[in-house]
Amino acid sequence: MTRTTTGTFHPLDPLGADEFAKAAAVLAREHGVGDGWRFASIELAEPDKAAVSAFDSSGTVPDRRAIVVCFDRGSGDTYKALVSLTGDNVVSWQHIPDVQANFTVDEWEEADAFLRGHPDVIAALAKRGITDMSLVFMDVWTYGDAVTPEKYRGRRLGWSDTWVRSAEGANPYAGPVNGFHCVIDVNKMELLEIEDTFSVERPEVMGEYVPRHIPERIRNASTRPPLKALDIVQPEGPSFTLEGNKLEWQNWSLRVGFNYREGMTLHAVTYNDNGRVRSIANRMSFAEMAVPYRDTSPDHYRRTAFDIGEWGIGFMTTSLTLGCDCLGEIRYLDAVLHDSHGVPFTIENAICIHEEDNAVLWKHVDHDGAEVRRMRRLTVSTHVTVANYEYLVYWRFYQDGNIECEVRATGIMVVSHFPEGGEHPSGTLVDNRTYAPFHQHFLVARLDLDVDGTENTVYATETEIVPMGPDNPLGLALRQKNTPLRTELEGRQDFDWQSQRAWKVVNDNTTTGLGTAPAYKLVPGGAIPSMFDPASPIFQRTGAIGHTVWVTPNSPDERWPAGEFVNQSKVDHGLPAWTAADRPIENTDVVLWYTFGIHHIPRPEDWPIMPADTVSFWLKPAGFFDRNPALDVAPTPEACDHHHPHHEDSDD
Repeated sequence: MTRTTTGTFHPLDPLGADEFAKAAAVLAREHGVGDGWRFASIELAEPDKAAVSAFDSSGTVPDRRAIVVCFDRGSGDTYKALVSLTGDNVVSWQHIPDVQANFTVDEWEEADAFLRGHPDVIAALAKRGITDMSLVFMDVWTYGDAVTPEKYRGRRLGWSDTWVRSAEGANPYAGPVNGFHCVIDVNKMELLEIEDTFSVERPEVMGEYVPRHIPERIRNASTRPPLKALDIVQPEGPSFTLEGNKLEWQNWSLRVGFNYREGMTLHAVTYNDNGRVRSIANRMSFAEMAVPYRDTSPDHYRRTAFDIGEWGIGFMTTSLTLGCDCLGEIRYLDAVLHDSHGVPFTIENAICIHEEDNAVLWKHVDHDGAEVRRMRRLTVSTHVTVANYEYLVYWRFYQDGNIECEVRATGIMVVSHFPEGGEHPSGTLVDNRTYAPFHQHFLVARLDLDVDGTENTVYATETEIVPMGPDNPLGLALRQKNTPLRTELEGRQDFDWQSQRAWKVVNDNTTTGLGTAPAYKLVPGGAIPSMFDPASPIFQRTGAIGHTVWVTPNSPDERWPAGEFVNQSKVDHGLPAWTAADRPIENTDVVLWYTFGIHHIPRPEDWPIMPADTVSFWLKPAGFFDRNPALDVAPTPEACDHHHPHHEDSDD
C-alpha cells in the first residue's frame, strides 16, 4: 500500500504507545484476550529488506504489524499472534503447545509481594528469627527443564531466593537466607512448596555501598582527595543530527530501534565514502544472554539466567541521567513498552547519544613538523538492570570506519554464607564466611552485515608460520590464510589464539580501487569457552555458547540463538538445530552470530559493588576502503605546537 507520511516516520521505527494499545485491543476484541490473560510481549514485526528499500526509494509504506505472545493464566496455554495495525485485524493466531513465554516484570514484582505476604512464608522465616518483612526481598527466578520438579511439570514455575536487608535502604543482596527457597505457580500465584533445607548463622559482613550505610570507620579511613571539575562542553551543540530515530554523524548513518527482548537495536548502517553511500550492516543487536552459575550447591544449582530469552532486556532498560550515566552534550531517545496487561508505558532517556574525544586518531612527527588528528567517536548507549546485575551497552562509531561494541558489567554479585570451618570450592571468599560463586556471562550478538550489498561470504582469516627453509632462513615469514565458509557446519567456528583467527564478511561480487573484494572484519574480544560437558543438561538448552561464531543464511524466523521460548526449555532449538541442516552460506544474505562474554571468577575487590568489568569486539574495515578514510579529518582548531629542542637554531 502507499500512504502519505508525515514527520520522521520510517517502517523500522519501534511501536508507539497507541500501537501497543491497538494491538492489545484487537486481540481483546477478536480472541477475548483480557482478564485472566497476560501479554508476555508485543513487538514490531519488522518489514523485510525489500519493503524497507521500497519505502526508502518511493515512499511505499508496508503494512504495520505487531507480533504478540500472550497466555491464558487459567489454562496455561500460550498463543502467538500477528496483528495488522494498518488493517485493524488479526492476521494469524496460533496456539504454541508445551512452552512457557518469557517472564514479565509484573510477575516478578507480584511474586515478591505475594510471597512476603504469605502466612506460611512469614511463619517459616520467623522460625529463623526474621520477622520484619519490610526488610525481606523475594527474588524470583525461572526454571530449566532439567531442574524442574517432576510433580510440577506443566505449570508456569518460579523459584525464589530470599534476602534480608540490615536496615531500610541497605543492600538486600548482602543478606542471603541460605537454604530457604520457595517454589510457586506464577500463573495461579500459588505457593507450592517451601524448601527449608539448611541454615547458616549470619556472619558480620560489610556489604553496603550507599554512603549512609557504610560504617563510619570505613568512611573515615578514606585518603582519597576530591576531584576537580571535568566539564565537557560543546557550545555549538553536537556534530551529529537526530531526526526521529535516524542518526547521522561524520559520514555515518543509522537507525536506532528498540524492543522488549533485545533492547536497543541498530539498523541500516551506512558510510558515505566520498559521495557513495555504502551499506555495512542491515541490523545489529544482542539476541541472547546466558549466565550459568557454576556451583552445584542447593542455593545455586538452578541459577542459569537467560536475561534476553527468559526476561527481555528491553523490559529491564533503565532511564539514564545526565552527568552520571552520560557526560557531555547529550541527546536522548525514549523507549515505549507495555506491561503484562498490554498497557503502554515510557522509559524516558532509555538511549543516550553523544560524542566523545578518544585521544589521537593518527599522528606523525618528522623533520618538517607534525601532523596530528584527534579521534572523536559517536557513542550510542543503553543501560539494563537485571535484578542484581547491571549491563551497560555501548556501540561506538569511529571516523576511520571502525565500529566497536563494548559491554560493561557492574552491580552486585550473588553471595552465600557458609559455616565456620566450611568450604566453598566453587566460589571466592569476598567477606567474612561469605563467598561469591564462579559464573559466566555469555552474550550472543546477531550481526546481519550487508557489506556493499546483501550477498556476502564469511571467511575465516588466520595467520600461519612459514616453515624455516631456503626461502625463509631466519624464520621470519608469516602468511595469511583466508578460508571461505561455504556451509553452516563450516560456519561453526571457534577462537584460536595461536593463529589469531578472526572472520571477514566479504562481498566477492565487486572490487575496490585496489582490485580486491571489500570486507568488514570481526575482531574478536572476550571470546570465552563454554567449559561444559556436551552431555550437561544446562549446555543442552544453551548450545549457542558452544562456538565463538556461527554463520547462517538470513531468515526472519531465525532470531533467537537459544530458541524462541527459552523459559523452562530442555533443548536449544536455535543455532544448533538450524545449522544442523548444513545449508549453503556462500555468496548469500548471511547472519554472523558472535558469542563472547565474561568468565567471572569473583575477586574480593568485586564486593560489595562490582567495578565495571569490560569486554568488547570490533568490526573493522578490511579492504573496504582504498586508503585511510580518516585522511580528511580536520586538525584541531587551535594548532598544536610541537617543540623540538634538539632542532632549534642556536647561536653556538
